[in-house]
This record gives sequence, structure tokens and C-alpha cells, in this order.
Amino acid sequence: MRALIQRVKHAQVDVGNKTIGKIPEGLLVFICAMQGDRAEVGAKLALKVSKLRIFKDDEGRMNRSLKDIEGSALIISQFTLGADTSRGNRPGFSMSAPAEEGRALYESFIEDFKGLGIPVETGQFGADMKVSLLNDGPVTIWIDTEEGK
Repeated sequence: MRALIQRVKHAQVDVGNKTIGKIPEGLLVFICAMQGDRAEVGAKLALKVSKLRIFKDDEGRMNRSLKDIEGSALIISQFTLGADTSRGNRPGFSMSAPAEEGRALYESFIEDFKGLGIPVETGQFGADMKVSLLNDGPVTIWIDTEEGK
């Protein structure tokens, strides 16, 4: 699985003219299931993301986790994280999991995250979403489990 994580002061996702997910301080997590990924990979990734010490402590150092700050997560599916740009100028997405498999792994990842006791909001799988955020730092981290390779 691939995840792009952004530390945010707030974030929201809209579909059409309706806000479907909104969080205060926490993490915006874009997630992509890759070919060959399994639900166990998502569970490990959820745990890792929840434990990342990327929030400032009282001395201004990145030393606190999402749970430590009692933050929230906005989890959004983004199959384009699986883009292959090695040939030409048009990205290919054949490395991303097929839609139904991707949906199942995305939903499983969300449940794993909720199971860690973290408030979770989500996007809508496969929808044309508009995401807005205030990136804090900025802090943006890429995690690639490389399980599907």
C-alpha cells in the first residue's frame, strides 16, 4: 500500500456541493491499494501511521503521535498514488489495485484506523472529490509498504 500523509491544522473533503468529511488538527491520509496488497498490510500501515511522532512537543520538536495529541484522521482513497511515470508523459495506473479490490482494502484500512481509537472521517471511494487543507509545517510523509511488488 502507499500512503501520503500530511500533518494538518484542519482538512475537509467535498463531493458535489456537500462536505462529507472534516477534521480539526490531525492527519490527512491519502491511501492507495497496490496490486498484490492484502488486508494485513493495511492493518500494519494504519498502526504505523497512528504512531508516527510528527507533532510538536512542548519544546517544538516532532515527538508526539496522532494519539498523543488526540487528533483525528481524514482518510481519502487516491489511486493516482500508484502512477507509473516511467514511460512517456501520460501516467499509467496498472500498479494500483483493481477498483473493487482497492475499495475493500481502503475500507479495511479505515476500520483498522478506527480500531486504534482515533476519530476518522473519510472521502468517498471513486468519487470526484475536492480536498482542502491547511498543511502544518509543512509536514508531508510518503510511506510505501512495497508488499505488492
